[in-house]
Amino acid sequence: MVSTFDLPLPHGITLSCRAAGERGRPLLVFLHGFPEAAFVWDGLLEHFARPENGGYRCVAPNLRGFERSSAPANPAAYRPKHLVQDIASLVTVEGGHLAALVAHDWGGAVAWNLANQQPGLLDKLVIVNSPHPGTFLRGLKSSPEQQQASAYMNFLIRPDAEALLAADGYARLWRFFKGIAGDDEGRYGWLTDAVKAQYHAVWDLGLTGGCNYYRASPLRPPRPEDPAAAAIDLPREMLTVDVPTLVVWGLDDTALPASLLDGLGDYIADVRVERVPGASHWIVHEQPETVIALIADFLLQ
Repeated sequence: MVSTFDLPLPHGITLSCRAAGERGRPLLVFLHGFPEAAFVWDGLLEHFARPENGGYRCVAPNLRGFERSSAPANPAAYRPKHLVQDIASLVTVEGGHLAALVAHDWGGAVAWNLANQQPGLLDKLVIVNSPHPGTFLRGLKSSPEQQQASAYMNFLIRPDAEALLAADGYARLWRFFKGIAGDDEGRYGWLTDAVKAQYHAVWDLGLTGGCNYYRASPLRPPRPEDPAAAAIDLPREMLTVDVPTLVVWGLDDTALPASLLDGLGDYIADVRVERVPGASHWIVHEQPETVIALIADFLLQ
């Protein structure tokens, strides 16, 4: 059974959270992406909280700016140092150490940074279709394929992006799901009326926070009027990860092609990559059993 609660953090941010399992058990934290919310992890929270599946304490916060979590107005409040502080503080409140951090999309961007900056907080890292900042920066700088695939990011930094996304019953957001998952209509069986209602309820609470993640980050395709990623160089010490890492990748992700997996071993000392055919960026919705099985196996190693 998933419960909900608001978690005030010492630095003034409150995260609305979903959780399953008893406090005091080994901790798993799950981080969502855009335009999602913490509810996407409910099936995994319930699974891993069961005694026969490890009996973990499972917590999925809504990242700042999403659902009922604090949503600062200034895009600068969504820079990595603040997002990492939120999750590190949550871990401290929940017991101080993670058996594993599981993250998708923007949640993965936070997780890569946390694992780099505070490796002592976690035993293992699980990334689901979220590019490592080193390989993503490489692609944004030099790959026309990646630049085209990420062109939507320059739409999401527009000052009117949230208004355009909300227009006509969130028509653009529904197209966004399908636009980065391919054209196979059979892929969307998970997008039931009940799931649509959950998304609709979250989006009704506001989209500005989610758009501010893109506004705060220079990791987007360069344009004549905006060098964006072309002006960025990240030192190696900001990119290395020294905890065992599982990367799960739906190969039909049109926004994040599998070429982003090339060179991961240059940054991560202990990495296992699982490529999943027939799954897109929304693999957690499409193939939850696959994701659960891969995580469960990794936790036992």
